Parts: sequence; structure tokens; C-alpha cells
Amino acid sequence: MTNNHHKNKGGRPRKEEKRSYRLRVACSAKEVAIIESKASAVGLTLSEFLREAALNSQVVSRQNTLPKEVLSFTAQLNHLAANMNSLAYKNNAAQTFSVFERTELKQLVLEVKQLAAAIKTFLK
Repeated sequence: MTNNHHKNKGGRPRKEEKRSYRLRVACSAKEVAIIESKASAVGLTLSEFLREAALNSQVVSRQNTLPKEVLSFTAQLNHLAANMNSLAYKNNAAQTFSVFERTELKQLVLEVKQLAAAIKTFLK
């Protein structure tokens, strides 16, 4: 007889890494039914399915702050809107535009077009 200190007592073999932590997830009844259905369709337990989904999925970070370009575009739009509003007020009061105001209006149109082009370029 050999001196074996680790006698096999039978039963289920031990897992390499014991899963001793539990997570709680709040779901509606409809969400639970959908998740259970998907797990069943691929032959996994609910735990296995959720673990696989979490560990093998791509996570897209939610951006809390807007990019500096978007903030700049917003500031430019607010500035243009204020200038256009003052010109529109004068126009609605049936006052004629001076040469300076007509030039300013043409400049505002040009700035709006440039800003639209810059936004298009940024979004590509």
C-alpha cells in the first residue's frame, strides 16, 4: 500500500478556479425571459451565458464630456445666432440696413457656411 495523503473520495472534481462571488442584476420579467431564452438557445446555463456575454463583449465607453471641437462649434453657433438676432430685430422693425450691417450680414452667411463645412469635416 502506498502512502497517499490525497485519497480520492469520489464526487465531482474540483474546479480550477472556484466561483464564489455572486452578482445581482435587476431585470424586468420580459428581460429575464429574453435572457433565459437566449441562454437556452445556445445550450448554456443562465450564469454561463451572462458570464460569456460580459467577458467576450465589446464595451463602448460613454463619453461624459463633449469633444473640444463640438464645444467650439457650439460657441461659434451661439455667437452667430446673437448677431443674426440683432439684425433680424432691426429688419422686423422695418429699419433699413446700413452698409456696415449689410456687410456684416454677408460675413455672417460666410461664417455659417464655413462652420457647416468644419462640422462636416469633423464628422467624417
